Amino acid sequence: MPLDTVTLTDNRTGKSYEFSILHPTIGPDVIDVRSLYKETGMFTYDPGFTSTASCSSSITYIDGEKGELLYRGYNISDLATKKSYLDVAYLLLVGKLPNEK
Repeated sequence: MPLDTVTLTDNRTGKSYEFSILHPTIGPDVIDVRSLYKETGMFTYDPGFTSTASCSSSITYIDGEKGELLYRGYNISDLATKKSYLDVAYLLLVGKLPNEK
């Protein structure tokens, strides 16, 4: 059974560093590099943040390449055209759309 980690090896020194893999509800797995600088003294370089998740969210999901923006699993364009402001506010606060009552 594979471990839920990724190992980074500095080829200059031969030293290896281990980082956890996070599993989101939607989208690809994520390498948790929060301790990268502390452990290696180095930063990552990702122009345009094309491979960088800037936050952890249980409310939103963004995939720029696919043009997807989801709020709690609902496509934002569907919410904007088919639901009221209050319905969407309820969804964001409570976690589900309100019923007709």
